[in-house]
Order: sequence, then C-alpha cells, then structure tokens
Amino acid sequence: MSVTLGIDIGTSGTKTLAIDDRGTILASASAEYPCSHPNPGWSEQDPELWWDATIKTVQSVLAAATFAPADVKGIGLSGQMHGSVFLDQAGAVIRPALLWNDQRTAVECREIEERAGGREALVKMVANPALTGFTAPKLLWVRRVEPANWDRVRQVLLPKDYVRYRLTGTFATEVSDASGTLLLDVVNRRWSRELLGKLEIDPSLLPPCYESPEVSSVVSETGFKATGVPKGTPVVGGGGDQPAGAVGNGIVRQGVVSATIGTSGVVFAHADQPRFDPLGRLQRGCHTVPGAWHLMGVVLSAGGSFRWFRNELGKAEVARGKEQGMDPYYVLTAEAALAGPGAEGLFFLPYLTGERTPHFDPDAKGGWIGLTIRHGRPHLIRAVLEGVTFAMRDSLELIREMGVSINQIRLSGGGARNPLWRQIQADIYGSDVHTLNSSDGPAFGAALLAQVGTGAYRSVPEACDATIRTVESTAVDPKVKAFYDKSFVVYQKLYRDLRESFRSISELVAHPS
Repeated sequence: MSVTLGIDIGTSGTKTLAIDDRGTILASASAEYPCSHPNPGWSEQDPELWWDATIKTVQSVLAAATFAPADVKGIGLSGQMHGSVFLDQAGAVIRPALLWNDQRTAVECREIEERAGGREALVKMVANPALTGFTAPKLLWVRRVEPANWDRVRQVLLPKDYVRYRLTGTFATEVSDASGTLLLDVVNRRWSRELLGKLEIDPSLLPPCYESPEVSSVVSETGFKATGVPKGTPVVGGGGDQPAGAVGNGIVRQGVVSATIGTSGVVFAHADQPRFDPLGRLQRGCHTVPGAWHLMGVVLSAGGSFRWFRNELGKAEVARGKEQGMDPYYVLTAEAALAGPGAEGLFFLPYLTGERTPHFDPDAKGGWIGLTIRHGRPHLIRAVLEGVTFAMRDSLELIREMGVSINQIRLSGGGARNPLWRQIQADIYGSDVHTLNSSDGPAFGAALLAQVGTGAYRSVPEACDATIRTVESTAVDPKVKAFYDKSFVVYQKLYRDLRESFRSISELVAHPS
C-alpha cells in the first residue's frame, strides 16, 4: 500500500490527511490557531503556530491510522499563498509573517510598478501586476519600515516552505506557490533575475524552485523526532493552497473550472498556455501540473464575510445551533432561505478586507446597499451569500473574456457544503455546479502530488482521473438566472459608483483628527 500525507497550512488552521493510491482518505486531523491584526488592514501570524499544528496533526493521523509510519512513502505540502517568513543566518524567524490578506503595502506596489517601467511591463516580466497581498511588496515594506530587521534577513520563505524547512532542514519552494511572490518569471518557470535586479533584492534570499510533484527534500532526524514520520521520507514540492486544491478538485485540463469559497474565494482555471492580459486583471501562475499554467481570480473576503456575520451579528444563531446540536452556519442559511432571490433589492459588497479581483483596491469597503424598512435578518444573510457569489462571478467573466472555455464548474470549500449556497452559485454563475467525492481540496491535492512524485502515478492528470469523481450536481434555474443576470449589472456598477468614496473613507480612518 502506497500511503502519502498531505499537509495544508491554512490561515485559520492546519489539516493533515493520509491517502492510499486509490485516493481513499485513511485518517485526517486539524488544528486551529489565531491570526493577528495589529493595525487596520494588517494581517500577521507567528510561523511557530504552523509548525506546532503540523506536529500535532501529523502525530494524530499516524496514531489514528491503520497503517504503520513506515508505510508513508511521501509527503506533499500545501499552504496559504503570498505570505512572507523572514529568517536570519541561524534559520530563526525574525518577525511575524505578513499574510496574503495584509493590505499595508500600497506604497511598495506603486514603487514596484515604477521600477519595472509600468504595469504592462511588469505583467510581461512576471505575469502579474503588483498587488498588496503578494510577497515582493512585503519585502520592500520590511526593508523600508524595519531596516534593522531587513539587515538580518538571509532567507525568505512562503508559509508551507517554512514547514518544509522545519521538517527537512532544506530551503525549497515550487513553481505554483512561487508564482504568487511576484518574483517568478512565470512563463519560463524560474526566478526573475530581471525584476530582482530592478528591486535590488539579492537572489540568494530565495530558495531553489522545483516542479510540484518533484521530490525537493527528505524528512530529517529532527523532523522524524517531532512528527514520527520516518527519516528519509521524500517530501515533494507541493503547491500553493489554490493550485494544490485545484489538483484535489481535478482541475487539470482546460474547460473544467473550480469555484472555492473558504476564507477567501477563488475561481481557478487550467491553461495549456500562459495567457496574457496587459491589465493583469486575473492572477496568472504556474500550475501544479508540470508544463501547465493557471488563471485565478481571488475574492479576499468570501467565506470570511459570512464568518464575520456569524461572529459579529449571528450570536443568537450560534447559541441556537449549540442548543440544537447544529452547525450555526446551517441555522443562518435556513434563515436566509426565508428571503427570496435578490433579498428584495438588498445588495452586499463583500470588500471587508479590500478586494483583489477585479478591482485591486485595498481601500474598498464592505456594506449593505438598498436597505429599507422591509428588510430583516433573512434578507441581510441572503444578501451576504449573494454578494460573495456575485464577486466570484466577476472572475468567471474575466476567464471567459480571456478565451478560456468553461464547460464544468466544480464547487469546494464551505460554499459547496450548503444546499442553498450551491443553488445560489448555480443561478448566479448561470451554470450547473458539481461537488466531488473529496472535500479536502488542498490537503488531498498535496497528497496526490506526493503519490505522483513517489511513483504511484505517472502524471498528475492520471492521479486525478483515478481518484476524483463528481457525486452531486445542482441545476441552474433559468428564471432565477435571468433575474440574477440583471442584478449582476447593478452589483458591478455599485463598486464603480462608490470607489472614490471608499478612498475618502480610508483617509478619514487614517487621519481621524
């Protein structure tokens, strides 16, 4: 039996699972941890939390499984993209990691575009514009604001690659996650020495870059003592959470697209060629499938908007859920179902942490628009679900505009688990939507990459064909689709109408006196 582990270093927690070569999940475990927001728009995490959660979940999986640790043939790593871990000469963490949803680097993004010769020149160089969540502007921010810390930096790693370092003692990354740093020449799948030179960043700060199924390192004696996985176990490159999740969803051929609603929302499409858009409206990167690329649209606060509602305005539903032994999200969506499509003209803009696709606007703000005295909690909740889904459709429309066909949409994440939200997605996307036999996208995809890297399968598509299948479909309602098509036009106009007001609000917050 070929057993592999998939470890996914998420924003709110780490998940580890074990699969066999048929894709059967043999055991899984999760561990949560907090995120720090020391200033408005800032988002940081202590990398030690990821390592502690990795130890805990790997040990739990090995203890709960019917296989022996010696049966583990390989490990795949996945994790939140764009984060920055700064290490000193001794390999110690210098400061908390800046995360993907951190918005502090608007000044640095402008600097990067200027040094590159403009946005179009930058997109030609590294396939993407400078976005506040990316890694490169974080490096420039630390260099500008924390020069004493910058002087100590000897290595910069992405979140999952810090766990790789602790597990193996090796500095390494892979092309899919590296694509989100803004420092990779995506077309040629290697670090961009041209941009590194323009930004005056020493290339030695970045680790060697592998293909995702390629073995990058092996478990060290220290890693064995911490986790119980035998020394010498191969660790493949793995993938950023979205490209690895795409493998877990079988998005390994053109025409099949995934719509994943977790904390963020991601629309992900496979591309056989590196598509070019001079505006850089979609994130482009190397896929976890060697020789392939991807297009990706990102909604920063997708499931995060629903979680915010639950935590701040849904305390009664949380309490009711505990009393009835129900997930509070199901209590909330049951309430939302009492309001019809469109929530009687109520719209929700899910820009709680700014927005990436398609606006690239760290100043964007969330809110309900269209409130009347007729609206109650069911309308508020349904508008959140619809607003998030409209934001996801923004990305689908851009993918179509770039000439990538969409023949099937596969759902994953929290947005795939609820029948009401599945139906809302089908009707807003204007297409039947499908769920899969596995709901553990990134961790499952990472484990599949390890199956490929250790020889159980010859290719990533072959591994997906053998292990992934659709299990449920939700049909689009043509009448509701027609209504949502009209609503979508209004939704898109709301951002354009409010863009300048968002900027003014940010200035008020920054300078309250």
